[in-house]
Amino acid sequence: MTVPLFEIRPEEHPFAPYIRILGKGKSGSRSLDRMEAATAFGMILRGEVQPMQIGAFLMLLRVKEETGDELAGFVDACRSNMEQPPEGLAADLDWSSYAGKKHQHPWYLLSMRLLADAGYRIFVHGCDGHTAGRLYTEQAMSALGLPVAQNWQQVERQLQVDKLSYLPVRAFCAPLHQLIQLRPLLGLRSPVNTLTRMLNPLGAPASLQSIFHPAYGALHQQADLLLSQPRSMVFK
Repeated sequence: MTVPLFEIRPEEHPFAPYIRILGKGKSGSRSLDRMEAATAFGMILRGEVQPMQIGAFLMLLRVKEETGDELAGFVDACRSNMEQPPEGLAADLDWSSYAGKKHQHPWYLLSMRLLADAGYRIFVHGCDGHTAGRLYTEQAMSALGLPVAQNWQQVERQLQVDKLSYLPVRAFCAPLHQLIQLRPLLGLRSPVNTLTRMLNPLGAPASLQSIFHPAYGALHQQADLLLSQPRSMVFK
């Protein structure tokens, strides 16, 4: 008996139109607008999409290359679907740290500590495990005894006492963490690797975003302006 690879239903899946927008050929396809991007990514985060559709969606975006509107919409969806921080919790600087170090030590941790010692509240978020052979921020901070949180309540206490706190994305948006882990399966980075750097979950007035590919700098700036985050330092 042959086991079917997947189930096919006669009615069109609600997510299918978003794949069609991106993949209808050179003359028929287009980018998503911000609302479409937010709706589509929200469906993914809520588990309303089939795994095959997620792969198709992310790789069509990868080939096309995402736009500022699409990234802003994806961030909108993440902010709406993540575990919300306590009311009033705030930071002075949002520091995204997702890539991990391969050849160098994480010297940037010294900058975080210096800023915190100067009285600024530094909130750091990131992810680990998606690329083998890398040293990630969570590992390094834990080894050095720097404050790593497991939930928003711990972040609140750490920012009050230490002025510095790291929270892994799996603690406040587990589906987004799972999407980041797809990189070894797909063999390529996806727009998820870009949008995470713009999350700024506490709405800090300034953010720090490091990139590997210089061409993504302008894209980050476009999305940040759409997200009303003009005080963002984007650098390689």
